[in-house]
Amino acid sequence: MSYKQIKWMILFLPTVTVGLWEYLRHSHLLNYISMDLGNFLSPVIVFLTSLTLLMPLFRMLEHNQEELNRERAEKAALEARELLSRELHDGIAQSLFLLSVQIDRVDTKTITPQEQGEIQEIRKTVHEVNRYARQAITNLRYPATTEMHEFEDSMKARIMDIADETLTIQPFIEWTIPDHCLDSRQKIEMLACIRESLLNIAKHAQATVISIRGVGSDESWKVRIEDNGVGMMDDLDYYQDRYGLRIMVERARDLGWKVSLPEVSHGAVVEIRKEAITQ
Repeated sequence: MSYKQIKWMILFLPTVTVGLWEYLRHSHLLNYISMDLGNFLSPVIVFLTSLTLLMPLFRMLEHNQEELNRERAEKAALEARELLSRELHDGIAQSLFLLSVQIDRVDTKTITPQEQGEIQEIRKTVHEVNRYARQAITNLRYPATTEMHEFEDSMKARIMDIADETLTIQPFIEWTIPDHCLDSRQKIEMLACIRESLLNIAKHAQATVISIRGVGSDESWKVRIEDNGVGMMDDLDYYQDRYGLRIMVERARDLGWKVSLPEVSHGAVVEIRKEAITQ
């Protein structure tokens, strides 16, 4: 029922009810019901009609109003995200791209080998930051329903979407962490960490088998991303020049999580853990 129809029903139902009651009362019930009793019954009938017929209409009206407010909030959030993504694209992303082009044009023939190494490190960092900026722009241009709808789907479904975007092979996914264990921000950060791990696998690991496992409960859980590729050092400090890995570690630490690279005989493992708080 539309908003307009509900309003008209609320206006007409009491009027029609009183009209029918007065007609029946004066045409058929006047010999059985006294004037005083009829006057007493009139407000009682209107009240009962309001309880039985108008209350459901009021609930429908409130529901429609909530839907309208939610749509307005989503539209406002979408417009804000689009504006932010446009500002990022027109400002930071284009400046980073220009900087990367200028670095690529540096004449390496007139500089020392040490300076060449430093320029290579700067080039790598600029390219990484540029990639993250463009990834952020892409994420901002998704429908602005993060708080309300985006994560109503299970985390496993979201991880499968990320795997499809970043990998050329299908990973094994096992996810038993209940969705209510993570709030919206934590889910966003967790998906960003998983995305970064999968991007690193796609770029460096040369893996043929990849697994993503998340197990645990409200108090503690563990997410393990494993591959059978060329492997990694089990010391995070060794990868200080990996901008993406540093960002992932910082994301996790801000939320009280721990990131580690457990040593395995073959391939590599990235673990993200939340440990139970001991009293």
